Amino acid sequence: MSIKSVSIRIEEEMLEKIAFVADYEGRSVNSHILVLIRNNIKEYENEHGKIIGDINPEVNVKPARKK
Repeated sequence: MSIKSVSIRIEEEMLEKIAFVADYEGRSVNSHILVLIRNNIKEYENEHGKIIGDINPEVNVKPARKK
């Protein structure tokens, strides 16, 4: 699976709040957003059926550390 990058526009207050929650959960903002996205996909698929493809929301999409 290749890793893609996405840029978003976000209000400063919202970014500060998501950073607060991420820090509380012991995650980076990026990792926390990935958790939220995975959960959203899982909820969608529970309600509407599996999205076709090799997409697995349970898989940690954080790239492995380069050696």
